[in-house]
Amino acid sequence: MNARLYHLATRDDWDARGRTYVPGQFAAEGFIHLSTAAQIGGVAERFYRNHDRLVLVTIDPDRVTAPVRYENLEGGETLFPHLYGPLDEQAVIDSRLVRVDDRGRLLAESGGAIELDTGTDAPG
Repeated sequence: MNARLYHLATRDDWDARGRTYVPGQFAAEGFIHLSTAAQIGGVAERFYRNHDRLVLVTIDPDRVTAPVRYENLEGGETLFPHLYGPLDEQAVIDSRLVRVDDRGRLLAESGGAIELDTGTDAPG
């Protein structure tokens, strides 16, 4: 079993999904930005500071039907997972309302800390 992947969606984009999900920027970029458990906090801090209408989506990479490529399109060394197609509902393990505070911390909607299910302890 591969480690879980994560995506931060706006609540509006997530609520508009059907059996598949694509964010608003998918048409322009051609992929869905994903993160590993180690990356999601930094992504929240860099891109979503002071956002409170977010959904943290937990994804089983073994269930996605589109290709996932690890790459850095900005010239850095850190590779990020990108999903080159829609996210099918069968790949979604969990989705929960979250927010990012003014310090860039990813928090549950209630304000508590987020614990991530990495999927690495599950039998494969």
